[in-house]
Amino acid sequence: MAELTFWTGTMDAGKSTLALQTNHNHAARGRVGLIFTVHDRSGEAVVTSRLGLTHDAIEVTEDFDFWRHTVDALTHGARVDYFICDEAQFYTPEQIEALAKITDELQIDVFCFGILTDFRTRLFPGAARLVELADRTEVLQVEALCWCGKRATHNARVEDGVMVTEGDQVVVGDTDEAPSAVSYEVLCRQHHRRRLTAARAQSVSLVPEPLPFG
Repeated sequence: MAELTFWTGTMDAGKSTLALQTNHNHAARGRVGLIFTVHDRSGEAVVTSRLGLTHDAIEVTEDFDFWRHTVDALTHGARVDYFICDEAQFYTPEQIEALAKITDELQIDVFCFGILTDFRTRLFPGAARLVELADRTEVLQVEALCWCGKRATHNARVEDGVMVTEGDQVVVGDTDEAPSAVSYEVLCRQHHRRRLTAARAQSVSLVPEPLPFG
């Protein structure tokens, strides 16, 4: 039986790497799949990994119809055994429901990869719907680390060097070390609460720390 699986983790946990590895493993066994993404760091219609892996993909716009696209492909004789859906947190709840329908009615395995929460620590609508509908939700075992060395659990947005907790939910920015007006960083809960990014930690004295009564 086909399954809808959601693989999740923070940024830097290797979700896109696992997506491309999953595609490789299934393709190597003669299965035929389609790869989807949206808002990839490298541009449209491509899945990229920080390890340097890359693969062409179908860009999922807000009005993209998974059901119609799949039925049209099958009607024209295409073979489709599985989907790889990267950056699935950005899909609409309706698109996630279409993926569940495709799994159940067309018996196509759907592998989704994405983060759960945004820079405000709020669930993405697409990720929330996946948790509600997926046959399995798996947490990636590769742990991203906060600058302090603890396990990173939260995604932080940095604008012009300052961590922010308000603004549009989706803003694509740099996640590398190159300067950018908007960038992202993974932090542990404690340092996300304190808005203490790696750059700010280097610029202020951490000893003595204020008592955590705030």
